[in-house]
Amino acid sequence: MATDPAERCPASGVAGVNLCPPPTGLFDLCGGVDGLRPQDDGRVVRVGEHEVQLARLIRLVSVLLETSGGCTQPSWRSVVRAETWLDGVLTALRPHTVLVSNDTSPLGALAVHVAELHGANTVHVQHGAWTAEAVVWPALHSRHIVVMGERDLPLAKAWVRHPDAEVHVLGQPRFDALAGVGRETQRRYLENLLAPGPRRSPARIAVWACQPFGPDRLKAQADLLLDGLWQAGSDWGLVIAPHPAQSVDVFAPLLERDGRPLLAVADPRVGARGCLAGADALASAYSTCGVEAALVGVPVLELGSPGERTLGLSDHGLALRCSTADDIADALVALRGPRPPADRAATDAVCRWRGDSAAQVACLITRPSGGRVMRPHYINHDDARAAESGRPQGEGVPVR
Repeated sequence: MATDPAERCPASGVAGVNLCPPPTGLFDLCGGVDGLRPQDDGRVVRVGEHEVQLARLIRLVSVLLETSGGCTQPSWRSVVRAETWLDGVLTALRPHTVLVSNDTSPLGALAVHVAELHGANTVHVQHGAWTAEAVVWPALHSRHIVVMGERDLPLAKAWVRHPDAEVHVLGQPRFDALAGVGRETQRRYLENLLAPGPRRSPARIAVWACQPFGPDRLKAQADLLLDGLWQAGSDWGLVIAPHPAQSVDVFAPLLERDGRPLLAVADPRVGARGCLAGADALASAYSTCGVEAALVGVPVLELGSPGERTLGLSDHGLALRCSTADDIADALVALRGPRPPADRAATDAVCRWRGDSAAQVACLITRPSGGRVMRPHYINHDDARAAESGRPQGEGVPVR
């Protein structure tokens, strides 16, 4: 359902897996909404010291409903058309379960609503890290909520709307691939970026997983990182990994600077996820890549002044909070010494990672009603970090 054609799911080559694309132009529909065109009768409502003209307020609401903002904020006409289309798809397919990665969005909430009208089970899989202040109007509508880690349980319980909702800690399916990540290949990619050809690559490399900040904040973070790297020694280089919503052009001024540390920008198609395992450290404000780096044992620097939002990995001992260049330099110098292994309880708090989250979600969907999540027979045991901790796995936590 993506607005951008490049973001849409390609047709599957797997037998029995069918793609049902939405109608062309579904999110381009604009137009009037019945009942939102009242005459201006001068009626007002008082809000504190202010008087608000109701006709103007209704006009503002009508503009929001009539104007399509793509799949993230569709117009009323797009929502009505999407509901009709979804109803037809579910009528034809009669699915057992509708799985969503974001039912806080208009279309996700709509999908869950239509699915329940058809009597289908609904499962929401948390697709990114949650923080309480990051969600303006939190609401989870599905029957089953799958969260990444233990720390997400309180937020999930507070946000659910389904009267019989259950929350399950099963990790993140898209992190399963980390168990087989090629560290050496990613390291070579970083080295070739910083020192193409016969040029010598720096001994240590940091990856900056960017967020789509405005120019001023982006420059402030870049200056902070570069100053800290310079203070830490001449053997550090920095690879900038743009956010998918960023253009590499915003980093052009940084690439024009001379001297150390060496600097390069990763291909946007690679991104931080495609190279972080080869880094000696990953820096970010609140990119989910920080979680991935912590899971594979790459040290994480959480960038942010006191009070600024981060992923909170430092609260679990999985990152170092850095507010100044001195903080960054001290953290990088400390990395040269031996590091204790990550505490399993700390990583489980942020994300339960065994390399089998997709299989666990599948077991949740296919289990008999009211049963526990079963262990699949095809778990990846190759990684030493996948050893069992003896903790219960994914039992539903009733919310009410």
